[in-house]
Amino acid sequence: MAHSAETERPSRRIGPTAWTDGSGAWRTRLRGRHILSDPRVNKGTAFSDEERRSLGVAGLIPPAHLSLEQQAERVYGQYRDLPSNLAKNVMLGEVRDRNEVLYYRVLADHLTEMLPIVYTPTVGEAIERYSQEYRRPRGVYLSVDQPERIEEALLDTCLRPGDVDLIVATDSQAILGIGDWGVGGMDIAVGKLGIYTAAGGIRPDRAIPVMLDVGTDRPSLLEDPLYLGNRHPRVAAEVYDDFLDRFVETVTRLFPDAILHWEDIGVTNARRLLERYRDRVLTFNDDVQGTGVVNLAAVLAAVRATGIPLCEHRVVVFGMGTAGNGIADQLRHSLLAAGLSAEEAAGHFWAVDRFGLITDSTPEVRPSQRPYARSDAEVAGWRRDLSVDDHFSGIALDEVVRRVRPTVLIGTSARTGAFDEDIVREMAAHVKRPVILPISNPTALAEAVPADLVKWTDGRALVATGSPFDPVTYDRVTYEIAQANNALVFPGIGLGVIASRATRITDAMLAAAAGAVAELVDATTLGASLLPQVHDLRATSLAVAVAVAEAARRDGVARTPAAAHTTEAISRLRWEPEYRPVLPA
Repeated sequence: MAHSAETERPSRRIGPTAWTDGSGAWRTRLRGRHILSDPRVNKGTAFSDEERRSLGVAGLIPPAHLSLEQQAERVYGQYRDLPSNLAKNVMLGEVRDRNEVLYYRVLADHLTEMLPIVYTPTVGEAIERYSQEYRRPRGVYLSVDQPERIEEALLDTCLRPGDVDLIVATDSQAILGIGDWGVGGMDIAVGKLGIYTAAGGIRPDRAIPVMLDVGTDRPSLLEDPLYLGNRHPRVAAEVYDDFLDRFVETVTRLFPDAILHWEDIGVTNARRLLERYRDRVLTFNDDVQGTGVVNLAAVLAAVRATGIPLCEHRVVVFGMGTAGNGIADQLRHSLLAAGLSAEEAAGHFWAVDRFGLITDSTPEVRPSQRPYARSDAEVAGWRRDLSVDDHFSGIALDEVVRRVRPTVLIGTSARTGAFDEDIVREMAAHVKRPVILPISNPTALAEAVPADLVKWTDGRALVATGSPFDPVTYDRVTYEIAQANNALVFPGIGLGVIASRATRITDAMLAAAAGAVAELVDATTLGASLLPQVHDLRATSLAVAVAVAEAARRDGVARTPAAAHTTEAISRLRWEPEYRPVLPA
């Protein structure tokens, strides 16, 4: 992490060609053009004359010496001149591939502007174009067709057991609302790690993106001659499980201290994998837990703004997939922690999925959804006009809102405009300050747009969205629209786990993260944001990390003392995008 942390592990080899010594300087066996090809040590025109001579690059770089600040200014100018967001995404990737420090300096300096470029929503377009725009590989590609090579592939990173803090792994089945994109999902793992570093200060050389290539069911990819992944449909569940078990066993044996972060795993597998591994290894699923935490933070901020205790809120979740289920679970855990019984806590939720309101008789209810099923007797007189098939008619969202009179309405359905004017006005007619969270991504799939929500509630709604939206002015009040972006929580969770060297990520640690985020805002004033703004990500991540580390200590899963969990100690732990001396080995 930061220089002070490195001195604790002197001469720690990072690979066969370059490593950091006890002073924080890089030592490398590379010379000449190979120096300029290693993004960890390459400084380009920022190399000093002495470094240029000793490393054999004096004749390979123009004679001028530019500072990191000057280089970042030039890169930003090039970035601004590009015609499209995809071109900007590709260009930033090329900078990262040649000079990591410069990349993270530019990203940190312009995080609000660039977050939608390196992450959602533009990364979705980059994923769709992955095979066409492919330039340089990053991370580890593991094939279900060669499970016996998992260990070999991971060892090809030249990283030792103590050299890895974080692994982001995806099977690319459920990418950002755009679905299955096969090997292109590597870009989401790479993008996620970029945010971990830019916002959380987690060292990029101690993190590995992993693509779990189990095939793809997208015909256009299977038919594309340029497609770079396994050219067959996704494998059967038994083969998938054997492959995942082998991966988890191998990766946790080789890198026992690393957080295993699951990303964009399909709905049928995400919850199952999390439940299978969370009590055995240090693991985290951002789509389930991260989404749950950031939305819990928004609800907790709304609780403070409305003065209504959490245990008095009525929550309707529209879309009970991975994200919706994760949000409900995180809210339910908070109610349980407040002293409610399991039955009492579940009674605060009404979950609406493709068959309508989930009840005891709803078909195809997954085990993770079952705790939220309402009894058929309770809804016996409710209108059923949602025709799903010839055998079942469900209770639609509008009827649920009319009957329940929810105080919180959460959308994770990817159904554009599902929160229409009638539904919102019905909700607002019975609630002084309705909490409405249309968080489906990307922007085009949002259940409602903030301007409409503010208008339909006469400016009373407390709103957070999944994608960024501009402020809304209504009746001479400007409303800052909170973005329920997982980037508000996962970098800080990761940093807190690393600082505490936690052995597990507990429910209490996740709740602490949500509480820390909620405490950073005051939404009592009309128009105030429900969540911190993206430009405050580094400060938000630090606050989350401190809360998570302390919760780990209270839960007995921390391996570092309390002195390592303070704001000052964790601040020193963070990696900063600064050039260090590069010395010949």
